[in-house]
Amino acid sequence: MASSPNTSHLNRLASATSPYLLQHKHNPVDWWQWGPEALAEAKRTNRPIMLSVGYAACHWCHVMAHESFEDEATAAVMNELFVNIKVDREERPDIDQIYMNALHLLGEQGGWPLTMFLTPSAEPVWGGTYFPKESKFGRPAFTDILREVSRLFREEPNKIEQNRAALLARLADKARPEGKVTIGLKELDAAAKQLGNAFDATHGGLRGAPKFPQPAILEMLWRAGLRTGDVRFFETVEHTLERMSEGGIYDHLGGGFSRYSVDEKWLVPHFEKMLYDNAQLLELLALAYQRNRNPLFATRARETVEWLKREMTTPEGAFSASLDADSEGEEGKFYVWSKNEIIELIGPEAGGFFMRHYDVSDEGNFEGHNILNRSKRPHPNPPPHSSPDGERPLAYAGEGREGDADEARLKALRDILLDARSARVRPGLDDKVLADWNGLTIAALVNAGIILDEPSWLDMARRAFDFIAGSMTKGDRQNNRLGHSWRAGHLLFPGLASDFAAMIRADLALFEATAERRFLDQAVAWQRALDAHYADAETGGYYWSADDATDLLLRPHSTTDDATPNPNAVAAQNLVRLAVLTGDDTWRAQADRLVENILAMAGKNLFGHVALLNALDLRLRGAEIVCTGPDAERFAHAALKLPFVDRIVLRAAAAVDLPASHPAQDKLKSVTGSAAFVCVGERCSLPVNEPEKVADAVAAMRA
Repeated sequence: MASSPNTSHLNRLASATSPYLLQHKHNPVDWWQWGPEALAEAKRTNRPIMLSVGYAACHWCHVMAHESFEDEATAAVMNELFVNIKVDREERPDIDQIYMNALHLLGEQGGWPLTMFLTPSAEPVWGGTYFPKESKFGRPAFTDILREVSRLFREEPNKIEQNRAALLARLADKARPEGKVTIGLKELDAAAKQLGNAFDATHGGLRGAPKFPQPAILEMLWRAGLRTGDVRFFETVEHTLERMSEGGIYDHLGGGFSRYSVDEKWLVPHFEKMLYDNAQLLELLALAYQRNRNPLFATRARETVEWLKREMTTPEGAFSASLDADSEGEEGKFYVWSKNEIIELIGPEAGGFFMRHYDVSDEGNFEGHNILNRSKRPHPNPPPHSSPDGERPLAYAGEGREGDADEARLKALRDILLDARSARVRPGLDDKVLADWNGLTIAALVNAGIILDEPSWLDMARRAFDFIAGSMTKGDRQNNRLGHSWRAGHLLFPGLASDFAAMIRADLALFEATAERRFLDQAVAWQRALDAHYADAETGGYYWSADDATDLLLRPHSTTDDATPNPNAVAAQNLVRLAVLTGDDTWRAQADRLVENILAMAGKNLFGHVALLNALDLRLRGAEIVCTGPDAERFAHAALKLPFVDRIVLRAAAAVDLPASHPAQDKLKSVTGSAAFVCVGERCSLPVNEPEKVADAVAAMRA
């Protein structure tokens, strides 16, 4: 017989630091935060757990909260039958991953909100995503589900046990490689061609709707262009970036990209803005501008960074997690316009000029409102060449830009509208600082800042890095460990593998850009902590959670990409770079083991591991450029202007700049004066004696 639960209302979220959890602190649901106390309560009362996972910028999380969690009658059923636990997936992606994997294994589609039912021991039994308050479209009401799951626990525990045991067995059973999968440059090219032919020739992006940016896939195609010299790979990426940059998924007044587009034209966004999307797209915009000098890409990159400065930078200099899709209870209300609003602000003549350029009409293009976009501007016809395998034409990123005078006038009008928009009720800001998403942003600011000659972006990156290294770590300088989430002086610790991987990547980008030894030392220290507390000895990869995280049913271990690259893939690239920058080749051997073992397991799901394929590309053809002598900085400046995805730059003005065992010591001894040494694919060039010839040397080695 279960113990009677305490029926008095006690919502325990008021002490949370997560803005998402705080949104639910006044719910009539007796919410618990995830932790030992909640798990102990479930065992004490022998009640199952109702786990609800979401995040602050999740629109359907808000809908389910409003319909069910704010409803007294629904809350009463939840409180009577379950121990109810609320989790912010951005604060605890390890928990989210365990139970999202469980949902997939049950044959259900994943997404957020994630609603899972667990045994009192936190073992997953069944779940889903959004459940309506009342039955509709063949879907049962949420309270009907609550009562039926509770009945099974009480009356048919044998069915629960059978389901639980089978599910846990599948969760715990890691796939092990049978034989060996060999993937090299030929296979990378074939995979890139296959993905390229899935792209929409008209609108860019993968065909169909909804459309997500898919930065890892775009990077894969870009690498294929660099690898093969086939410009059609570049054009596919450029076309996608142009259509996104002109579409409604981009905020034409305030800068920054929304999470995704619900249609195939990039017109109607899901209006939330995520830090990680914008970090990854910033890098891609810079790469595209570096190749074709399309001013659109540089403009969007600079506008996105201005948005980061204006709306996403915390007082400490780090970056907030996200902006909500909703304001005043309505998705997108902050961002859309009526024709009359625009005319009232800038007048009929200027309004007519502006509206012709931004697709504004009386009837609107979104539920009677107007999403500003420039998708209808004329574009040149695509060039008459086919896709990489000859099957269909690839897209073309032509300029088709208005004259400078028109663009200057439009800029002034946008500023007026932006100022007026700032007086509206703003979407909620989730201002927690996540180490992994900040790591992606820091690296993006460094890499894009170098290409676009924006030194202030490097200053932004340093400030954010210094905050995380100083305020989001525990331990001494040599043995410190990262936390995952910081807000209002509170640090969630220990961090996740994704935090270490992304921040090490940021570290190495800063070291390559500045040659400040502290960045490399910190990267090595964090890599050793990652290996000590997260390593999976059997695969050479990493668990998501630390070995001393005590509140998890099991340690999640995923190798597939999500909206961000998988930490194993990021770590693989880091290890390749560490081998060059430290001179310690054991890092490269570690990278090889990680990549080989995971790809052996991932053979049937290669496109779920695109970021790891990108790491393999760096491993197989990354240009290692060592700049030596008193003019090393000039050579480094030239080397850093090469695409950052496949170059590694080390400065060594003198022998004291390197460990005594570093292989580049021999390079310093072999030349008089200054030079650069270039190695590609385990082959090295003769010394390059002029900075302006570094790029030619790299190209020659790859040819």
